[in-house]
Amino acid sequence: MPSRSVTPAVRRRVLGLTLLLGLGLFVWQLGSSGLVDETPPLFAASARAMAESGDWLIPRVNGLPRYDKPPLVYWAMGLVYALPGQEQWNPLGTWAARLPSALASVAVMLALVQTLLRWPQATDHGQDRWQPRAVVTALTAALAFALSPLVLLWGRIAVSDALFSGCLSLALLLCWHSYAAAGGGWWRGWVLLGLAVLAKGPVAILLLGLTLLLFGALQADLGRLWTRLRPPVGLAITAGISLPWYGLALAVEGEPFWRSFFGYHNLQRFTAVVNNHQQPWWFFAVVLLLASLPWSPLLLLGLIRGIGGGRFGFPGPPLPPALSLQRFAACWLLAVLLFFTAAATKLPSYWLPATPAAGLLIALAARPGGGRPWRLAFGLSLVLALLLALVFAAAPWWVPGIVTPEMPTLPAQLLASRRLALAAGCYGLAAVAAGLAWRSRGRSEGLLALQLPLVLFVPLVLLPVGELGDGLRGAPVRQMAATVRQDRHSQEPLAMVGMLKPSLHYYARQVVIFEGAPATGLVNLADRLGAERRAGQSPSTVQQQPTLLLVIDAGTAQQPYWQGLEPELLDSAGIYRLWRLDRSRLERRAAALKAAGVRPDWRDPRPERY
Repeated sequence: MPSRSVTPAVRRRVLGLTLLLGLGLFVWQLGSSGLVDETPPLFAASARAMAESGDWLIPRVNGLPRYDKPPLVYWAMGLVYALPGQEQWNPLGTWAARLPSALASVAVMLALVQTLLRWPQATDHGQDRWQPRAVVTALTAALAFALSPLVLLWGRIAVSDALFSGCLSLALLLCWHSYAAAGGGWWRGWVLLGLAVLAKGPVAILLLGLTLLLFGALQADLGRLWTRLRPPVGLAITAGISLPWYGLALAVEGEPFWRSFFGYHNLQRFTAVVNNHQQPWWFFAVVLLLASLPWSPLLLLGLIRGIGGGRFGFPGPPLPPALSLQRFAACWLLAVLLFFTAAATKLPSYWLPATPAAGLLIALAARPGGGRPWRLAFGLSLVLALLLALVFAAAPWWVPGIVTPEMPTLPAQLLASRRLALAAGCYGLAAVAAGLAWRSRGRSEGLLALQLPLVLFVPLVLLPVGELGDGLRGAPVRQMAATVRQDRHSQEPLAMVGMLKPSLHYYARQVVIFEGAPATGLVNLADRLGAERRAGQSPSTVQQQPTLLLVIDAGTAQQPYWQGLEPELLDSAGIYRLWRLDRSRLERRAAALKAAGVRPDWRDPRPERY
């Protein structure tokens, strides 16, 4: 029997409510804190440089081209940076940098709700209950996605992951729409896939293709899936949208772009461990559970039932296209799990494309059928919520054990803020409300009651704690940047050693020479001042530029090779000091270290140099 759609009026109201929830979770107070080191300032600076220079082809940061990601996220950020009056409404730069991630997350919430309102998957409710239950199921899917710890964090961070996940998720949902609607609008998914390729690269095609293959095989319906989605023409559409930029970038940048983007950031990340991101093969199985807390047991139940076609057992029978969403979501999640488990480099953010599928599986686990497994899964979810409440309530016992060299006062200030007590209250209230609603109203209502108190977690806990951390970790770097802009002599070089914070480059608006804490960093710095050339930074002699500005953290400054250089202290904030340093003293110290066997290595290949 075909699945019934809710009325247009109900659909508009539910989508409006979802939009309000999404704006509250991801857009409200988006610019209240600064850029979080280390990666977001690189994206933000590249996008701002595009807007200010008018060069929208190749992202550039700190005087160098940045090949790590395709341009879509930079374009999206840059369009906002191009708006006038940035100093008034975007003083920290975070509105422009974070808005693409936030809007992509809101768009996924709306797409999940729209999908489940148009194709409600439960058809065996009573005539007077099917539409309200469909509405509740749609809302629980959107909230299960949005309240994932991964989504809450990456939906407010200025990197490409949330935008990529959003584009790929919309492409996958639109492909399923076409399958469910007998091929209608088949081209839309391929358009969004093209944008996903422009957001992160060819991995989008691989993930979509693997999802469709798994789904077609489980459905025993590869032929109809092929006919309705028209992959040859669809891939041509995707290529027409994405390939022009790749071709232009390759023509302009040549072999360095090919070697860095395709060789390092795509092929090597899959076949070898980069940046020490080595994890065991079962890493994403753990991420799967943690990313859906506290309703991870419901995710496992939904996944099992999705593979089995809404029941237990494998393989499940073929389903009518309009009622196959749970199976499609299961294949979607498995595709991400299998692909990134096979990859050598593993990061938690790689799981983001699976979180919308997880939201669907969690919500659809509440469908009728399998009563005892549901009671067990939901009961375990309540237990997890209560355990999290107890963990937050026990904060006075474990928070003092947090060691943060950059934020030594964080434990004391975190406890004084009482925010973790509020977190305990949110999770405790969620568990109690869910238990009462489940007994009196039903499954979907119980799940919604478990979710709604956790919406309060964002304004009451997540955002205030983020602002607290920003005040301790980010504000000192911004103060250093402000002093640099005020006190810097004409063309005076700027460097940072020890803890490397790209936000210094973003807020100081000039090239920064970054070097690490070991003695090699000092030798490299002296060499680079006299030899390195990049846009905004030219080699100079000691006579041409007798001093440099140096931002150094307290721990690095205590190293013996940084002692005795007699710097002028211009400013200090947190663990950072801003020195004006005589280059002749730096040169003599570097010469002594070289004589002792310290070799400069800044000319060695570094794929992620900035």
